[in-house]
Amino acid sequence: MRIGVTGHMNLTADTAPLVYAEITRQITAAGQADDVVGVSCIARGADSVFAQAVLDAGGRLEVVLPSRNYRERKVKPDHAPVFDELLKRADTVRVMDFDEAGVEAYEAANEAVVGSCDRLIAVWDGQAGERSGTGSVVALARERGLPVEIVWPEGAQRA
Repeated sequence: MRIGVTGHMNLTADTAPLVYAEITRQITAAGQADDVVGVSCIARGADSVFAQAVLDAGGRLEVVLPSRNYRERKVKPDHAPVFDELLKRADTVRVMDFDEAGVEAYEAANEAVVGSCDRLIAVWDGQAGERSGTGSVVALARERGLPVEIVWPEGAQRA
């Protein structure tokens, strides 16, 4: 089972463990957590929480990076250790064919995630956002008939 993720980057510190618990529940409810391949861009917030939950449950991680310079240009110093550890633990790393991070690169990465999974977990408060944001990825997945599980636990908040 291949499960992709989309979600908010700006989860509060109290929200991350709530989201982690719900993602873990969804991954293990399917039965064979060790057969799960999680597909994530490992950005701050939902993507990294999802990736950690997949690995902790015994699944495998596939990383999709939006551009060749994503790490250098977009990963903030306080997230770099988590990003680097998840990248190191990934079975597969796919880099989109963009030199620079930007909207087109993010859309390509979102397309790659949606196009390569059997279902999508969306850590989403339901609010519309920017062009390459969570809501647009949910809309793309639904357009394609991909099952989408919304995760927004009671008490979840964005910073």
